[in-house]
Amino acid sequence: MTVLDDRARSWVAAELGSQVESVSVLTGGVASQMLAVRSVTGGQAVLRRMTVEPWRSFAQGLLRREFEVQAMLQEEPLPTPTPIAVDLDGAESGEPSLLMSRLPGRVDFVRDDDGHLSSLAELLVRLHRFRPPEDSWPRDFQSWAFESKMTVPPWSSDDGLYVEAFARLREPPPAYRRTFLHRDFYPANVLWEDGTITGLVDWVETSSGPADLDVAHCSSNLAGLHGVDCALAFAEAYVSTGGVLDPDEDASRYWQLMDLVAFLPEGSGRESGATGATMTDVWRANDRPDLTPGLARRRREDLLRAILTGRTR
Repeated sequence: MTVLDDRARSWVAAELGSQVESVSVLTGGVASQMLAVRSVTGGQAVLRRMTVEPWRSFAQGLLRREFEVQAMLQEEPLPTPTPIAVDLDGAESGEPSLLMSRLPGRVDFVRDDDGHLSSLAELLVRLHRFRPPEDSWPRDFQSWAFESKMTVPPWSSDDGLYVEAFARLREPPPAYRRTFLHRDFYPANVLWEDGTITGLVDWVETSSGPADLDVAHCSSNLAGLHGVDCALAFAEAYVSTGGVLDPDEDASRYWQLMDLVAFLPEGSGRESGATGATMTDVWRANDRPDLTPGLARRRREDLLRAILTGRTR
């Protein structure tokens, strides 16, 4: 059993209406401690605790955003958690925390067949059709392709690919149609049970921006998990299930390059946070022991090459 200190247990118990019976660690997250909580009356919840830097320093904004977005989506036909309580600064629970309902299912890093990709794409299309009230749109997206990442990585097999991508990203970004973005849509945040999607979780990065950016982020991760063909197939599935990408191929390419460059290391030479080796460790712990950081890097480089050369599946 994972032990929460008395302060955290008291806060959770007060919000659930009964004492905490058990606590266990949920795998898949790298920015927070994610705990499954069960009360003595059988109630189940998930507790997000922002204990990891640099996210802890921004916990108030991240947790407020997730709480508000989850509340806003409750009337939508999307499998999202229900927010229960939030402690933005940890004054009550000891750490910045969000308590939410627990959804059934688990992540799936193994399947890559067309039916699986179509289900992922359909879910994202449904999300992108959501239009919040005009005064409730989330913040504009933030690029994770920092200037400090625009250095050819030591594992490069073709430096020209990276140089070309960096040059493109230093140009002004294309205009885009404002879309409600999950902003971290990829297999680690989708739950499945018996082949059916049961949950879409982790709403701390929700943003407004181009639909292409959500598709790009999922494609980059699918490339790492399964290879470039899977990444390209997902983008095709998104369009074939009703999604709309930028008709300007150069603009659509820009957003995919932005996401791929975000996976590169910063000045320290170490890939950071959810986009580096830490995420590969999560994959390996969840039915993918074949994956290594080096394999994921090579596959993402293959996707970079495919994007820059205009390759389709």
